[in-house]
Amino acid sequence: MSVNEADLVAAEPGQSRAGASALLSQDGPIAQFLPGFTTRPQQQAMAAHIEQVLRDGGSLLCEAGTGTGKTLAYLVPCLAGNRKTIISTATKTLQDQLFERDIPLVQEALRSRMSVALLKGRTNYLCLHRLEQAHGSRELAPVEQDDLAYVAEWARHTDNGDVATAAGLPDDSSIWPNVTSTVDNCLGQSCGYFDECFVVKARRDAASADVVVVNHHLLFADMALREEGFAELLPSAEIIVLDEAHQVPDVASTFFGSSLSSRQLRDLCRDSLAARESEAADMPTLRDAAGELEISTANLVRSLNRFGPRGEWLHLSDNEQVGQDFDALRRSLQRLRDQLELASERGPNAENCYARALRFCARLELFASASDDVDFQWIRWFETSARGAVLHATPVSIADPFQSMTGSYSGTWIFTSATLSVNGDFSHFKRELGINEASEGCWDSPFDYAAQALLYLPRIGLEPRDPAYLEAVVNLSVPLIEATRGRTFLLFTSYRALDACASLLRERTNFPLLIQGHAPRAGLLKQFEDLGNAVLLGTATFWQGIDVRGAGLSCVIIDKLPFAPPDDPITRSRISALKADGGNPFFDYQVPEAVITLKQGAGRLIRDDTDRGVLVLCDPRLETKSYGKSFLDALPAMTRTNDIAEVIKFLETL
Repeated sequence: MSVNEADLVAAEPGQSRAGASALLSQDGPIAQFLPGFTTRPQQQAMAAHIEQVLRDGGSLLCEAGTGTGKTLAYLVPCLAGNRKTIISTATKTLQDQLFERDIPLVQEALRSRMSVALLKGRTNYLCLHRLEQAHGSRELAPVEQDDLAYVAEWARHTDNGDVATAAGLPDDSSIWPNVTSTVDNCLGQSCGYFDECFVVKARRDAASADVVVVNHHLLFADMALREEGFAELLPSAEIIVLDEAHQVPDVASTFFGSSLSSRQLRDLCRDSLAARESEAADMPTLRDAAGELEISTANLVRSLNRFGPRGEWLHLSDNEQVGQDFDALRRSLQRLRDQLELASERGPNAENCYARALRFCARLELFASASDDVDFQWIRWFETSARGAVLHATPVSIADPFQSMTGSYSGTWIFTSATLSVNGDFSHFKRELGINEASEGCWDSPFDYAAQALLYLPRIGLEPRDPAYLEAVVNLSVPLIEATRGRTFLLFTSYRALDACASLLRERTNFPLLIQGHAPRAGLLKQFEDLGNAVLLGTATFWQGIDVRGAGLSCVIIDKLPFAPPDDPITRSRISALKADGGNPFFDYQVPEAVITLKQGAGRLIRDDTDRGVLVLCDPRLETKSYGKSFLDALPAMTRTNDIAEVIKFLETL
């Protein structure tokens, strides 16, 4: 069943006044508790459709354009029905917004007595055992020692151990990894602080709550690995809502796969040395094995760094140095594993390290195999950064494991986002997750884009692959930045393009430039809003989840269509799989992926019904290639122009 604009009605015939649509009407309870609330037919229709699916059962895919108010559209029918509900979001920020603002509002309006719990991954909670260990560490820098003193004082007063409530320390403080636990280093019931553990307490609260707010990483880590202690909640849930569901395929791919990072190996070395010191001081060979693994890890990272930020593991199989370093890493990890086995009976820390070494050895074996069967099922690839390297094994397709996992739970699954479909067609999303039967709903934004926004399609005359293309992008951006007096986002499809344009812009504008990578994302956004005349250059994460309202953001410039790089290992492997199945990889995979990403980037411009601004899409292929129509049709109905004079005139009216 599909829902479209023709279905925008206030309530179905014969529907009771207490129906979800009525609850979201102008004289309903939500309006009484939410200042400035206005009735949105799209929101009412979405809520009514969710209510119908909750009665009938099954799954629902629903796309709701910016401004629809999809959060209230799913919260109202879920809470009005008094059903055990799990809500999963894309980020911790959205989790906190739901828990602290949106759900309390709906509870108050509906007089709901449903209990609510917020559950995050274990790295978000202080670990008392790790805090104790950190106090004895000789490796902390002076600034980390100061931060540790703050954490120790904060630990005496915190009720829930959520590191987000430690207001005196930034999220990126280097002390946090030393005082929080991971799946790898948690001692579980062997820990002396188990009864006081903040993670255990949060899980107990969640287990007894009627509504639990989690994030996608926590949800899928547990569904795939059963390692986050969350599994007991899913069987009892009647409703599972996945907000920002366009991120689900990527997140699920991560957790249905396998990975091993240099950081995990270094942490194992450090924890093994600490375990030896406290539990097996008479084993110098354990110390030697840990030191050997640390050296071989550094050597492999150094070798991988020569091949760029990411690539296919298969392409390195003929490289002699990488092969030697990988084999040395395997041998040193196996040696440490054998030493830890001998020490494992000495105490819980050594036992934990032994279990980790066993798991890591098994993961490495996947990269040692040269079997064609392995490469048919898995995408084996590597990733490097300033912090180290990661070996990844990602499933070519997650459709079967995803359906196997979700099919074992009887609750109603609701997938919602502003960007799930391509022009109302959910085929791509359904194919990725193996969804065969689902109700569908698609509602456009209630904003008046024709009046609020202008779409500028400059005629650059160069293809994106032309060496002069990025300079042309900067040339057309400068007069727009001048006209808006800053207040501009430039979104790029690669770090290379971002860096190149940043260098050019420094010479051509006096407005403050805020460049991704020069500061944490939250810090850059705060600077952008505080300055009021800045230009922010970003890629990847800046395409989504950014909410700058009002005149502070008046122009969004996108350098080119966001096709995944053809040499990306995941893209390349999935293209090959589609070809083998007789599909058309470009139109079945690459175009839909790029359309959804473009919709996310374009969605940064208009965030409420008073916003006005210009969206600039530099890529000439929008008008010169047949597939360009798919992208343009997927965007809200803005007035289009190729004339920069018309754009400048529009900007001067803002």
